[in-house]
Amino acid sequence: MYVQEVRTCQRGKVYRSVLVRESYRVGKQVKTRILSNLTRMPVEVQQAVRALLQGKKLVPLDRLDGQEALDYGGIAVLEQAWQRFGLDQVLSGVGSERKGRLLKAMIFGRILFPSSKLALREEAGGTLLAKVCGLEEKDLEEDDLYRAMDGLNGVWSGIEKKLYREAQPEGASLVLYDLSSVYFEGDGPEGLAQYGYSRDHRQDRRQVLLAVATDARGIPIHVEVLRGNRAESTTLTGLLVTLRRRLGIREATFVFDGGMKSRWNLEMLTGMELEYVTRSTGTKLQEIVRRLPKDRQLWLTDRTRVMEIEHQGVRYVVAGGEWRAMRDRERRQSRIARGEEELRQIAKATRKGADPVELGSRIGRALQRIQAHKYFQYGVDAKGRFWWKLDQERVKEEEAKGGWYLLETNLPSAKASPQEVLTHYKRLAEVEAAFSELKSYLEVRPVYHWRPDRVRNHVRICFLAFWMNARLGTEWVAKGFTKEVPKVLRRLQAIRLIRLAPNGRPLIGFFSKIPADINALLQKLDLLPLFARPPKWAM
Repeated sequence: MYVQEVRTCQRGKVYRSVLVRESYRVGKQVKTRILSNLTRMPVEVQQAVRALLQGKKLVPLDRLDGQEALDYGGIAVLEQAWQRFGLDQVLSGVGSERKGRLLKAMIFGRILFPSSKLALREEAGGTLLAKVCGLEEKDLEEDDLYRAMDGLNGVWSGIEKKLYREAQPEGASLVLYDLSSVYFEGDGPEGLAQYGYSRDHRQDRRQVLLAVATDARGIPIHVEVLRGNRAESTTLTGLLVTLRRRLGIREATFVFDGGMKSRWNLEMLTGMELEYVTRSTGTKLQEIVRRLPKDRQLWLTDRTRVMEIEHQGVRYVVAGGEWRAMRDRERRQSRIARGEEELRQIAKATRKGADPVELGSRIGRALQRIQAHKYFQYGVDAKGRFWWKLDQERVKEEEAKGGWYLLETNLPSAKASPQEVLTHYKRLAEVEAAFSELKSYLEVRPVYHWRPDRVRNHVRICFLAFWMNARLGTEWVAKGFTKEVPKVLRRLQAIRLIRLAPNGRPLIGFFSKIPADINALLQKLDLLPLFARPPKWAM
């Protein structure tokens, strides 16, 4: 390789070009090709490249004052998305520009290297995170981050409105709603943290409920933090009121799981002229199937088919699939295994002649807690000895009906076919995936704040990170790629920005070598222009 200076004359003017060229052979012919055009680079850069290709030292090592190689790739992609989505404007009401920058650092940190606020400064070391947010690393102190989070108080409803308008300019026609829970390692804030049904199987910990509504693409539109002992069916009314008042959603189909279904909720939705799709109970499914003629029951031998039934003036859709059967089987096996272990421990600790009533009550509570009560028979024999066994008939009955579930809807047939009703419900899986991502940010350091507002703001930071993930994921899926945004961004962090400063004066910034597989990934996602040259904020 060598540097070539080319001068050309056009219309009496002399034009100078500085090119990096390479010689190569094709058979016996010697050819050259241009590798880079340095014409618009500073003269110092041209001289440095020329000296480097001639094997000369750019500067004596004892005069090289600084040399940095900082993680850049994932941060650059997030910064581009942040600017495109107008998130500086979304957070403009948090109190000050500095608070907005600190919130931005926490959101980026949640996506790239989920960690507690205490660890953010350490995790951000060796990256351009602070730089891209217009901060110094010393600014990422925990107390400063908490004060920035406090800026979300009183302005969150406005932030949700702006996010909704940016992502759904025409409004949402389908709303997916689901609940999950997050437990505290400490006691949690008084009033908000309560004992309740734990989806994390931590009944020994106080918790809060997380309620998230998304659109059909899985982009979140609303988050709420509720008391940990709230019944699921009591949360839907508040959601509807909030979505109508805050976001103006007046015509939409609401999709939610069976835990939030109640007769009151369904009548309320119908009275508000809103449509819904929800899952009904296994008992209702058995009741409806028993009423079917035998020729229609044969339908249930093929799980790939969907059947519509009207029963007592209500439209139902019977649907299933191998994926559902596998999930039911795995869940059943897990509950049986936990039940057997629980019963073995009780049998080992139970003395002969124990009170049957007290023992039955204790066993019933233990099995109900792990949802395995229906699979076992147990009792005390004539000699006062405790016995138990697996109810094989009940297990076989469940296996025969495994993989099927019943959907209830008020959508008219003319508006949604049975298959479309099923598709609406299956999209709830996207909300479950969203919870998986949202909760992964919280699990790094389960919410441990004593103030209810800081618990809510902690979740809101995670919600904003999740919103960015979902927006990027939607764009990438449209390009035929994956929605696993955090995983891709963490791979791109391997692209580093190298900065040299001989004699104390910044001279050049360039990227580390980009591996072929990551280069192909950038090309597929149309991200290559980000890595043509370092942006001004990075230098």
